[in-house]
Amino acid sequence: MKIKLISGNANINLAKQISSIIGVNISNTEICHFNDGEIQVKIFDNISNNDCYIIQPTNTPVNENLMELLIIADALKRSSAKSITAVVPYYGYARQDRKVGNGTPITAKLIANLIVSSGITKLITIDLHSTQIQGFFDIPVEHICSAKIFSNYFKNKHDNFIVVSPDIGGVSRARFFAKLLNVDLAVINKQRINQNELYITTLIGNVKNKNCIIFDDIIDTGKTIVKVVDFIKKNGALKIFVAASHGVFSNDSKKIIHNSCIEELIITNSINFINNYPTEKITILSVAEILAETIKNINKKTNNV
Repeated sequence: MKIKLISGNANINLAKQISSIIGVNISNTEICHFNDGEIQVKIFDNISNNDCYIIQPTNTPVNENLMELLIIADALKRSSAKSITAVVPYYGYARQDRKVGNGTPITAKLIANLIVSSGITKLITIDLHSTQIQGFFDIPVEHICSAKIFSNYFKNKHDNFIVVSPDIGGVSRARFFAKLLNVDLAVINKQRINQNELYITTLIGNVKNKNCIIFDDIIDTGKTIVKVVDFIKKNGALKIFVAASHGVFSNDSKKIIHNSCIEELIITNSINFINNYPTEKITILSVAEILAETIKNINKKTNNV
């Protein structure tokens, strides 16, 4: 396999796991900063005519991690890489996937343009906020669904489950997950007043005397999901679990989750987890295996192995 793995600083632990599974060392790379914050990259390995994979989610600090990704890609392109695949388990700016009013951007599309312009030839990502973002790219996108990872976790854990979509926009994602577990689906209908306020209008489905799994893509501040949890608890739910692909965890989110009636929050390591508020409620599942398999399969197809 003529594979080169390059890791940015965003999730070195995940990069090491992928490296171990594939059996390819992470390339010797130096990423440093000028005094004013500019990022400088130096790749010491011979990259010429190799298929290169940059492992770099674009989570907090979003702009710095994004710039690292773009600069690494440019360095690889100028080192005559055969191909450059960005492995971006968490795609930052994905929530800005449409115009929400006059004078607003479609930032997810802008970031896609930047990624393509940097020389990246393929993107691997997990659970985009909306699947339409794949169409923002003029390069192939390998969009991985984490639902199977979560379904394997839950299959032998409890019974009497129902899957709950926390909003109308996540119904397709939650329906697929419910199908994997062979359980019913309930849907929350909520209305957002502004960026920080919302209210829940309806619950479609019956959660009474059921163990609920709220299935979502992102946990950010935790406030919205706790409102959903409280609402379905009032409607007779028993134990309530939350499964989310990406643990963004802004501000006091871990404290909010810890003090809620969430039984357990299960996330993946798409974003490097920083345990700055210890809580036994958070469980982390690894996406290293599925990413490593995807990389190996792409390499086989590309090189007709």
